[in-house]
Amino acid sequence: MGDVEKVKEEAVQILGASEVLPKLVVFDLDYTLWPFYCECRSKREMPSLYPHATGILLALKQKGIHLAIASRSPTPHIASSFLNKLNLNSIFVAQEIFSSWTHKTDHFQKIHSTTGVPFNSMLFFDDENRNIQAVSKMGVTSVLVGNGVNLGALREGLTRFSQNWNASQKNKQRWLDKYSKKPDTSNSSNLP
Repeated sequence: MGDVEKVKEEAVQILGASEVLPKLVVFDLDYTLWPFYCECRSKREMPSLYPHATGILLALKQKGIHLAIASRSPTPHIASSFLNKLNLNSIFVAQEIFSSWTHKTDHFQKIHSTTGVPFNSMLFFDDENRNIQAVSKMGVTSVLVGNGVNLGALREGLTRFSQNWNASQKNKQRWLDKYSKKPDTSNSSNLP
């Protein structure tokens, strides 16, 4: 069994042990899926991903979780070329690759418009803290990766996603309990 298969198998186990799964997992490209900046490369080169990336992508796909890209690359043509060379273009339901000063909030608005997936049903991996902070404020569970996406980051992301999901469900239930109760009319006959 190759390394990709081993990683995929372990990722499937991690996903299977998760209480609740995201509907959509979004990845940055540079220093998240691959160990370089696109703008520093030629599209004639053959790119490579971080060691765990392919197995994780395949496991998510196998579990029926949609995948998307959110990249602030100034060279989207190189990023798209690399995704094509790696045979990954077809696995992403949305690819928002464009230069931006908005810390990816525009990327996520477009991903939401394309997929219809609510922000609180998304999990996001990125190597830049400013993107993590901005996207988290939108309600997306976001995980900072230090050395590319790996099984540890996947485990951390799914744990945080479950915690955020459970907290939002409890808040939703509290709101429903508070605002959906019918007024108490048992004492209405005693009214003057």
